[in-house]
Amino acid sequence: MNKFLFKHIDNTGLVLWRVAFGLLIALEGYGAIATGWVKRTLIDPDFTFNFIGFDFLQPLPGDGMYWYFALMGTFGVLVMLGYKYRFSMFCYALMWSCVYLMQKTSYNNHYYLMMLLCWVMVFLPANKWFSLDAHFNKKIKSPSMPRWVSLFVILQVWIVYTYGSIAKWYPDWLDTTVAALFMKGKADYWLIGPFLQLDWVHWSIAYVGVLFDFLIVPLLLWRRTRMIAFCVSIFFHLFNSIVFQIGIFPYMSMAFALFFFSSEIVQRRFLPKKTHYSLGEIKIPKYRNAFIGIISIYFVFQVLLPLRHWTYPDDVLWTEEGHRLSWRMMLRSRGATLSVYTKEEGDKDKKKYDYKKLLSKKQKRSVKSKPDLIWQLAQRVKEAEAKEGRQVQVFVKSKVKINGGSYYPFIDPKVDLASEPWKHFEHHHWLLPSPEDYGKKPQRDPRVQVKAKDSMK
Repeated sequence: MNKFLFKHIDNTGLVLWRVAFGLLIALEGYGAIATGWVKRTLIDPDFTFNFIGFDFLQPLPGDGMYWYFALMGTFGVLVMLGYKYRFSMFCYALMWSCVYLMQKTSYNNHYYLMMLLCWVMVFLPANKWFSLDAHFNKKIKSPSMPRWVSLFVILQVWIVYTYGSIAKWYPDWLDTTVAALFMKGKADYWLIGPFLQLDWVHWSIAYVGVLFDFLIVPLLLWRRTRMIAFCVSIFFHLFNSIVFQIGIFPYMSMAFALFFFSSEIVQRRFLPKKTHYSLGEIKIPKYRNAFIGIISIYFVFQVLLPLRHWTYPDDVLWTEEGHRLSWRMMLRSRGATLSVYTKEEGDKDKKKYDYKKLLSKKQKRSVKSKPDLIWQLAQRVKEAEAKEGRQVQVFVKSKVKINGGSYYPFIDPKVDLASEPWKHFEHHHWLLPSPEDYGKKPQRDPRVQVKAKDSMK
């Protein structure tokens, strides 16, 4: 165990990963301002849908969030340069965690992974070479790192990809229903739009997605398949970047290859002046047992957390309970209708409430199909009415469709959601049971395929 974890190996891959990661998170900070993401997500709304329990995290007033993200971008640049590395990485990790927890309107698994990696990077010795810290302080300069560093990152990535594949092992993904729905929204893309509507493209997307996520890490670990796997990875992630426009994640995923290739090859190509470390010293830290215990607990948590949806009595595709933090990526399409009603104490009839006046354009699209957001909206409606001197109950009439199927009632309209507590680890009784045929594959319109083929001609 000591040799496996604490033997020192060349750290070229880690220091180059720090440069790439620092650049990408800097672009995430500055890019969120430039693309209008900060404005749409954090400035335009009157309030944000926090992770429940973190309501104290709210956007800064005025232009505060622009300065907030500009500062994040600057910390990213400092991480890239390796200047005051641990402080800069800690500040970025803390600030990004606050952003992540203060809004769910733009939730995706990539943001969760980025938060995990930011905190992990705080503790990695990524500034021991090719950094301003090492330039100004020769005492910390070192060409090596303990092997556990590389193993930690590889295992984290492996968990993400594996669960991303397993989550797709269900009928609507395997019969290309989901891929066809996703590509239907890309029909107006210049040049590739008609191509993305072809049936064989949908089958390729569905099965390449499953196989890539499941096999990419083992193929990168095996020397004989490493280069082929890396080339496939570049194509796969560039395709995702162009078609799905998911920010820095595809490029971060490509940069993970630095931990798989031989450090000698990486060093010779990217840091030719650096002497390759090959002494293989074993340096056992004084805190060995505590360290192994903490790392073990972390990975047990990472392995078990994505499985928690099996502890709920209904299907996660229907209820969404256990969906977040589970690497269920690009997995399903949800459509919904939503009506909100209020009833004052003593009144017999309910009144329809215009909930849209409370929400931004982006929030209106997100709130309809997600039960926790609907519950939070009910609390907001009750608060808004209380400010007007009215004590009300809040009822919701909601219908949901999964993967282009039929609409079915989703929330019990007789339950006052504003009076219901939120339970983090229990099923909510006001979510109606999933209908037996809610996942039935909708009939595909053959005219779509004909039109796509004609456009390609």
